[in-house]
Amino acid sequence: MIARIMLSATCAVVLLAATAQAQDRPVRVRGTVEQVDGAVLTVKSRAGEMLKVKMADDAKVVALVKASPADIKPGSYVGSTAMPEEGGTWKAVEVHIFPESMRGTGEGDRPYDYKPKSTMTNGTVGNVGTTTTGTVGSEVAKGGGATLTLRYKEGEKKIDVTPETVIVMYAAGSVDELKPGAMIYIPAATKQADGSLMTGRVNVGRGIAPPM
Repeated sequence: MIARIMLSATCAVVLLAATAQAQDRPVRVRGTVEQVDGAVLTVKSRAGEMLKVKMADDAKVVALVKASPADIKPGSYVGSTAMPEEGGTWKAVEVHIFPESMRGTGEGDRPYDYKPKSTMTNGTVGNVGTTTTGTVGSEVAKGGGATLTLRYKEGEKKIDVTPETVIVMYAAGSVDELKPGAMIYIPAATKQADGSLMTGRVNVGRGIAPPM
């Protein structure tokens, strides 16, 4: 009887710990703003779920604006969502160019939840235009492709950039851009006890859908 009580108590502690851990785990939000009520956004996720997202008092709004392959230069610090291709290569879904003030953000290569098998790689651009004919900018502009070598502390990864790859950079944003119809990406929201989310940063697409 005592053993059964102790087992039940242990299970309860484990369950509480797991629940707390799940609440602390960052949640990514991709979707469209449906409604704005002060600091609370109602967001329809890409899966169709309606989410309540509260912005922290010091939350930052960052705009994502369209960039070109020519903006990717050796030494740039960038991130790229990529999907595996046959033969062991990686194809870039998107490349986002960080401002110098964000150099080092999320450095490394890891699984990502954009789609099954996708990865996120943040690193410094080493070789640009490792195709036989030229740079990323010139080759993609001509309808071809090129390869980025992204270098990070643990190693490096080669990622193919194609004409379909979406390239963006960051710009200062405003809360005024968070209005119904705005397409947003929140990289790290925290689940609250009432089921809502709290975030200190919202990325909003300026004329584009955030590609991350």
